[in-house]
Amino acid sequence: MTDKDDDQVVSSGPVENTPPVTGVEVIADFVRRLPNSPGVYRMINTDGDVLYVGKARSLKKRVQNYTRIAGQSNRIARMIQATATMEFVTTTTETEALLLEANLIKRLRPRFNVLLRDDKSFPYIFMSGDHDAPLIVKHRGARKRKGRYFGPFASAGAVNRTITALQKAFLLRTCTDAVYEARSRPCLLYQIKRCAGPCTGEISLEDYARLVSEATAFLDGKSRAIKQDLAQQMEAAAEALDFEQAAVYRDRLSALSHVQSHQGINPHTVEEADVFAIAQEGGVSCIQVFFFRTGQNWGNRAYFPKADKSLDEGEILGSFLSQFYDDKPTPKSILLSHDYEERELLAEALSHRADRKVQCLVPVRGEKRMLTDHALSNAREALGRKLAETSSQTRLLEGVAKSFDLPSVPSRIEVYDNSHIMGTNALGAMIVVGPDGFAKGHYRKFNIKSDDLTPGDDYGMMREVLGRRFRRLMKETGPKGDQRDSKDDISLWPDLLLIDGGLGQLNAVRETLEELGVEGVALVGIAKGPDRNAGREQFFVPGKQPFMLPERDPVLYFVQRMRDEAHRFAIGSHRARRSKQMTRSGLDDVPGIGPARKRELLRSFGTAKAVSRANLADLEAVPGISKQMARNIYDYFHDSDGSGR
Repeated sequence: MTDKDDDQVVSSGPVENTPPVTGVEVIADFVRRLPNSPGVYRMINTDGDVLYVGKARSLKKRVQNYTRIAGQSNRIARMIQATATMEFVTTTTETEALLLEANLIKRLRPRFNVLLRDDKSFPYIFMSGDHDAPLIVKHRGARKRKGRYFGPFASAGAVNRTITALQKAFLLRTCTDAVYEARSRPCLLYQIKRCAGPCTGEISLEDYARLVSEATAFLDGKSRAIKQDLAQQMEAAAEALDFEQAAVYRDRLSALSHVQSHQGINPHTVEEADVFAIAQEGGVSCIQVFFFRTGQNWGNRAYFPKADKSLDEGEILGSFLSQFYDDKPTPKSILLSHDYEERELLAEALSHRADRKVQCLVPVRGEKRMLTDHALSNAREALGRKLAETSSQTRLLEGVAKSFDLPSVPSRIEVYDNSHIMGTNALGAMIVVGPDGFAKGHYRKFNIKSDDLTPGDDYGMMREVLGRRFRRLMKETGPKGDQRDSKDDISLWPDLLLIDGGLGQLNAVRETLEELGVEGVALVGIAKGPDRNAGREQFFVPGKQPFMLPERDPVLYFVQRMRDEAHRFAIGSHRARRSKQMTRSGLDDVPGIGPARKRELLRSFGTAKAVSRANLADLEAVPGISKQMARNIYDYFHDSDGSGR
């Protein structure tokens, strides 16, 4: 839907009391009632799934194109034949329709649209503006806090490297405001010359503000002036025989040079732009995007959108761009390697939303063309690596099918492992492997909830994990459904389960699946070899004798990688849960105590134990704690029935 008041929803399905029909007949019936105004249409199948979302300058004329099969591509013909009903939203302009279309595609993920995969938010560098001693940190998400946001950066690694170098160059703090207020002596970062120590007065706020100003100027693209100023100060210190201070300036200059050396190309005539280039081969597309801000290269990222093989580079790039900028700030310029029909419409829509002019160009000469050529070269290289990885993955999956006598090559493998310490903080972990490798978006962890399990009962844990997993899967897709995830194009039902464990764990899984009525899923147990040596694992398959794979077999290495990834994910999740439990305060369980009140209580008493021993009058004296809340806290820790802590 759209927020415009004058938009109208036009929706009607097939006439009641008639058998369901699909295809041209359904679409033709809608055309008779459609207006000539701009809008967005949705094509929907008999199950209610959205097949395609499109936009049009004239809904009537656009949808009328679907009332004939002849002359359509195979993709469009299949879409028409599967259409059982349609829904429409009219808009006042075509630019509004374009923005709404992008929003609906990202939300509904129709199978016949070009889909943007791996749409994570980009990280920024944030410099606070609401504190006397501003901090510099990595930031993702909504930009609500007062201050400056520099970005986007292509990856968290690029942000972390830049912040580390800026710490060395400008000695800015990265601690939270709460830590800053609580410091009584300089921290380790001050000792290793990564912070100027404003928290304890090691530097005056005026001098610290000058460092902040220099860092801001550097991130604003004035790096040459900043480096010249530092060089002059270094020379002056050396002439005054203050070699220690000269060394400080030298190290700061070195840190700034390190930042720029990792940025690669830094254009002279392009201050703010995103550069997109697309490469196609073997039915796979790669879109490489470079971010340039303040004349600096802030990294690049490769995308592999899901798109039909019949679409050309321009069609895929156009659909990708409208989704890409659906929830991201727009630069002044967008440079493209390929032109497409609605490029100017996209520029108009983005300009309207940003409330300033946005250029969308296909450069033909000069530095801008050099940037798109560089991005295109990177896109081709990334696509080559992707195709090589996919080919290798296909061969490995074929090897798995052969080694374990599977009826077909698995398209989804699920690997399960458990983690606990003496039965505490027990959890199960599931990782997923598909045609494109590890599908991390499908990983799941299961906090063990059964109260009647004996601590350390691996068989019982495996029964609970598999039971919960497949009961939910059957509820969502039905028995042995064939649905695929639209984002990763991977089956939602596994073909093979790899269980980290021997015959006992495997039997527990087999019995659980039999109780649920799950059929057609192959099971393999992996038991560590003698002395837990990698390479001597035993494999258990129902109905077969245990066996080992030959050493140096690529399939054996592949299975080991999958098992190790499951183990890594399980251990990491277990440690995170255990760490969270260890850092919980006794105040976390007191009704009505949130972060603000907890902070005031700890500020007043120091520890949760001291709060539990405080008398009622002392609790009432804490800022933000009412008399009733003080009574609730006191009663919680001094409950007469002995249940208080």
